[in-house]
Amino acid sequence: MGIGAMIDFGPLLKNPWLMLFGAAAQFGIFFTFFVASFFFDINDAASIAIIGAADGPTSIFVANELGSKYIGAIMVAAYSYMALVPIVQPPVIKAVTTKKERLIRMKYNPGEVSKTTKILFPIVVTVIAGLVAPKSVALVGFLMFGNLIRECGVLNNLSETAQNSFANIITILLGITVAGQMHYEEFVKPATLLILGLGLVAFVFDTIGGVLFAKFLNLFLPKEKKINPMIGA
Repeated sequence: MGIGAMIDFGPLLKNPWLMLFGAAAQFGIFFTFFVASFFFDINDAASIAIIGAADGPTSIFVANELGSKYIGAIMVAAYSYMALVPIVQPPVIKAVTTKKERLIRMKYNPGEVSKTTKILFPIVVTVIAGLVAPKSVALVGFLMFGNLIRECGVLNNLSETAQNSFANIITILLGITVAGQMHYEEFVKPATLLILGLGLVAFVFDTIGGVLFAKFLNLFLPKEKKINPMIGA
């Protein structure tokens, strides 16, 4: 809910096509799931792969729902790589793009999104998520509820609390709760190092997938409408 209250979906609603880059950037999750399935059972492999979502709460939620016994290691990997994004992504982006591509200038088209649209968006997303994947409502629903608090315009105090104090308190409690499951005999072992490595693989291939998708689109776009591949990251 705190994260939802922090998010401004305005740019996405003005340019819905940006969702394609978000979808392409999930490549690392599927690639890591495939690799992890050779070392772990299906539920644990899926829990490890979701580290590539670059979202701590999502990783913890999925690992808990699937009953993974590595939830402690998954949480450590997810939050560690979230913090290391500014270090991990630049060399990966440079490896798969040229300097010319990184210097592509994209035109900014300012435009206003109506208040009604911003209010309806979280409601519609929650309904669709509930129909497609009912179990996801526990996660997506709270995310969108937080955004609804932000956008409705009459709950400013709640919105500010959700963005700051509430989010910080929940993060601390979440850390304490998961830390209680990180027993020595279950955490300090080779599997933990493998999970950390696979988490890095997920982040790296997420970045590569998004960037390469942008480069692929550029093959069909006129020069004046070229996309800077870095937005795919």
